[in-house]
Amino acid sequence: MDVFYPNQRYTSKGEPELGIGILTETSNRQVKIYFPLSNEYRVYAIESAPLRRVIFKPGDTIVDLDKQSMLIERVEMENGLYIYYGKDNKISEAELGDVTANYGVDDRLFMGDVDSPRSFALRRETLEHEYNRRISPVYGFVGGRIDLIPHQLYIAHEVSSRYAPRVLLSDQVGLGKTIEACLIIHRLLLSGRISRVLILVPESLVHQWFVEVLRKFNMWFNIFDEPRCEALDDGAPEGNSFLANQLIICSTEFLATSEKRTRQALTASWDMLVVDEAHHLEWSLDKVSPEYAVVELLSKVAKGLLLLTATPEQLGIESHFARLRLLDPNRYDNYEDFINESKDHKNIATIVEKLDLNKALNSKETKVLESLFSKERIQSVLKGDELAKDNLIEDLLDQHGPGRVLFRNTRSAMSDFPKRKAHLIPLEVKEDQSIWVERLTKEFVRDINTENLIEEQDFWFKDDPRVLWVLNVLKEISPDKTLLICKSKEKVLALEEALTKRANLNVAVFHEDLTIVQRDKNAAWFTETDGAQILLCSEIGSEGRNFQFANHLILFDLPLHPELLEQRIGRLDRIGQTKDINIYIPYLLESPQHKLVRWFHEGLNAFEKNIEGGYEVFKLFGARLLKICNSPAIKEADSELEALIADTAVFQNKLQEKLSKGRDKLLEMNSFRPKVSYEIIKQIKQEDRDKTLETYLTKVFRYFKMEMEDLAYRTYFIHPASVTTEAFSSIPREGIGVTFDRNHALSREDLSFLSWDHPITTECIDMVVTSGIGSASFGILRNSNSPGLLLELLYVLETSSKQGVFVDRFLPNTPIRIVVDINGNEVTDNYLADFIDKNLTAGQIEPLLDNEALVETILPKMMMAATKIAETQSLKKKEKGLQKMNITLNHEIERLRALKENNNNIRPEEIQTALDEQEELSVLIKNARVRMDAVQLIIKE
Repeated sequence: MDVFYPNQRYTSKGEPELGIGILTETSNRQVKIYFPLSNEYRVYAIESAPLRRVIFKPGDTIVDLDKQSMLIERVEMENGLYIYYGKDNKISEAELGDVTANYGVDDRLFMGDVDSPRSFALRRETLEHEYNRRISPVYGFVGGRIDLIPHQLYIAHEVSSRYAPRVLLSDQVGLGKTIEACLIIHRLLLSGRISRVLILVPESLVHQWFVEVLRKFNMWFNIFDEPRCEALDDGAPEGNSFLANQLIICSTEFLATSEKRTRQALTASWDMLVVDEAHHLEWSLDKVSPEYAVVELLSKVAKGLLLLTATPEQLGIESHFARLRLLDPNRYDNYEDFINESKDHKNIATIVEKLDLNKALNSKETKVLESLFSKERIQSVLKGDELAKDNLIEDLLDQHGPGRVLFRNTRSAMSDFPKRKAHLIPLEVKEDQSIWVERLTKEFVRDINTENLIEEQDFWFKDDPRVLWVLNVLKEISPDKTLLICKSKEKVLALEEALTKRANLNVAVFHEDLTIVQRDKNAAWFTETDGAQILLCSEIGSEGRNFQFANHLILFDLPLHPELLEQRIGRLDRIGQTKDINIYIPYLLESPQHKLVRWFHEGLNAFEKNIEGGYEVFKLFGARLLKICNSPAIKEADSELEALIADTAVFQNKLQEKLSKGRDKLLEMNSFRPKVSYEIIKQIKQEDRDKTLETYLTKVFRYFKMEMEDLAYRTYFIHPASVTTEAFSSIPREGIGVTFDRNHALSREDLSFLSWDHPITTECIDMVVTSGIGSASFGILRNSNSPGLLLELLYVLETSSKQGVFVDRFLPNTPIRIVVDINGNEVTDNYLADFIDKNLTAGQIEPLLDNEALVETILPKMMMAATKIAETQSLKKKEKGLQKMNITLNHEIERLRALKENNNNIRPEEIQTALDEQEELSVLIKNARVRMDAVQLIIKE
């Protein structure tokens, strides 16, 4: 291990573009390095610091702090620092000036510190792959373990293309708002535009979100609650536990009830704030809930904001206005103006719909168009010009609707959704009916009083009529897979014991005390043809998991809240479900569950229809429902139940009518533009089919001597074997199953879905680049036409990295490959990479290094010639990147200015930010510099 002293010079293996750094501080565990070239500081753990000591050798020229140069004649070490002696003077390592240009991979070559040609080839390939993945238009979209749903990808693309987006995602239940938010976060994180994210959700959804972002997008968020914060307080930066991690999930209730934690969260600086179930944030002109107040404060300090709600303005225009205030308080500062503006959207929606369906416009509608567009454009549309019509609709949606800040897709606008078939199973016991009613009443009371559960719970599942029915129905529908959901872990375990004792069944379980890995394995067993026929899930244990491959659902008990019921059914009833869903509800006559069944079915039709507004329904009727369920089965209670069902049905019908009438067709059209999403899906599918990544990672795994076992088509088990490097932190010591096939990954959550976005891919690329593998190489070339000497050099055209500036779209770190002969002439086209790799073998470089003329004159001249060629090529690449950037941003700025004239939903800072970004990108691209990354000396035979 290196001994670290102040003023030592180092380069970063992982970020060579930072230049040569100066060690400024050292402690027992960390070192701090200042990089003058990029004016950046980095702090590294001593045990794993990715640093290489910079050592100059006799013959090198260095400069001191006064920019006086000196030719080194000898080198000595004194007190941990190198002392360089020249003819008449000396320069200590502490007195070195800017020596970035004087040190590089060529030093490795001249010292004979070379790797094999195979290593050089791997490095070359790695640089190419890193360039291609970063410039890909679907970078950040390919890695999600998700079905490729057009409307989700459109929204994610549209929102993630903006600076610090602030939007409301309000797709109906089951259409994937969480997936949309995750796609946006994932892409922004990978591109470096954000790094700190806070997700606020209701307490009941904390673990569901944690599982969703981890299993589907490989993003590890830290769950924060009071015990976690207390544990972090002492060691956290500035004593603020919210600064201890970059990615955090916590409950809205947690912050709303703690002033201390709210203050910490407010001072922690967030690039993105995400709020789920935003309709639970209560606000009115005369009353504000604590949860809304906390979110409002955080929304003012967070750069970006994503609000998720399945019930936008249809369930209360006042609350809807409140949520829009969070997105842009300057824009939405007057409630009356907002009401009047909303009315104008309906007129535009009618026009757009008629144009889309090629229906004639009336005179009033034509006048509206004439007030917005030129007569020439309108005449082109009326004459049947399809392209003109499409462009006009696009501008209408863009400039005159609410869609800039609000997105909403509905089931009624989608096709091919499965049907729900409810099977109500009334059960009774010929003997001891009253005893069983009493038992199930106790079970119901325990289920709804989870905070006061006693340690021991008695279940009578051995003879429970529901258990006996489950056994019978499993025989009837065998070999179909069945998902059973019930309230608690204790109930799951008791059911498992009862079912396996009575029948020879393969039963898998899912509950909150299982680790994520255990749940993955159980879920995988459930998917296998000869695996478990039934999966028993607790309510919490099933959060974040979807089982669309199954179409039989048994609700062994029922929750009180309609939203919890919808979440249960949503495990199967989601996009991607290909069959109608059979929902079985076994219940004992006269039990509390009987009353619940009737209320859900007769009052809400909740088993067969997706219900919206469940929160409002329960808020209005929940207390009455609980009272009735707790009442004995007497006529008075029956009459109260009948009245509750009737009242609920009336409310539900009015609510659905209100929702239907309130559909904002203009908003829905703006929330999904098929042409854009289908192009994205086409590109993702191309990457899915392409086996380049599979081939590349196989090379990397074999290079580092990892074991790969072929399991199935494009599916492997990777075992680190004897590899001890910590760089592969995503691969556990016991190994990991992986697949490159999206469909296989969707049905097997125990397998990691490898893509260009996956952390394992990133680690492999970083491992090759940061370790310096192949940065200097030597080989002997067979099958060449004539003997001689070649240099193959890899340069990287790179910009100085800055968080939040997405330069990769236009000029990511770009590899430039140059081959020169002994005279410095470029011969790159004559010696293609494939030819060299096939014919180059390792050799001994030491004899060549004894040739003084070669080392001191010939090779430096060849390198100098190659560098000039690379710099010339870089000018064209910079010009191309600059041109692409200006075209893209000029178009976006012109679009924003046009939008601003007709649509108040454009924040003024959006236009200014785009202008600032254009200027900053221009400077970054113009100042991009060429760095020699690798060199390979080749002797032709």
